[in-house]
Amino acid sequence: MSSQTPHQGFEGPAPGAPDFRYEAHDTVGSTNVLCFERAAAGHPGNLWIRAGIQTAGRGRRGRVWESPHGNLFASVLLIDPAPLDRIGELPLISAVALAEAVDKAAGTFQLVSLKWPNDLLVEGAKLSGILLEAETLEDGRLAAVMGFGINCVSHPDPALYRATDLRSLGYQISADRLFEALAETLASYLATWKQPDGFDRIRRQWLKRAAHLGQQITVKAAQEEITGIFDDLDARGHLVLKLPDGRKRTIYAGDVFLSGE
Repeated sequence: MSSQTPHQGFEGPAPGAPDFRYEAHDTVGSTNVLCFERAAAGHPGNLWIRAGIQTAGRGRRGRVWESPHGNLFASVLLIDPAPLDRIGELPLISAVALAEAVDKAAGTFQLVSLKWPNDLLVEGAKLSGILLEAETLEDGRLAAVMGFGINCVSHPDPALYRATDLRSLGYQISADRLFEALAETLASYLATWKQPDGFDRIRRQWLKRAAHLGQQITVKAAQEEITGIFDDLDARGHLVLKLPDGRKRTIYAGDVFLSGE
């Protein structure tokens, strides 16, 4: 099955995921924003939107996400995918799906590790960014959007983290090929998620790739920095730190750094 290179206005079934629709554009401001626009207009969800270039891409906490041609920029819109208190599980699902897609496209086995909650790393350098956003629509439906930015052929020089790209690592993987693999793996993991023990299975898959598990890390949250040993993920995918005094603390949001970085 071949992917469809983005061109303005293309629409059809998503390659690798026939139960999803697929919309492709040469250039957009933000694929996440476009997904929310479709949701507000009444779209039923299960929609991928992909762009060759983003002019207003963004990462977590409002950071700019550089979006040059040749890398993969795509977002998926889900409508009412789960009860509201389970939406926070989507970052781990997206990370595991993308990690598996990279392996599928590259022909590798666990090329990437995962930094909580959903950054892909290769030898400590960041390969991608995933932005999850959700909002309640005027008609009461919940729109959840997962935006993916993957460095296929180039990478930025971010202030917070070292970065890399697949071409620099020796893998000639087009954005088309990687998108098809991602659409397929994400559809599969979303189906797993809906099963009774689905998220626990995904959580265990995440932990198999976990970066810094058992190591001392520092989490920079909005109001404080917490240092401890990365001990586990709880049942909902939150980070569990073992503090120097032996107590355990659950972290719900923050940026993770190896102590000393």
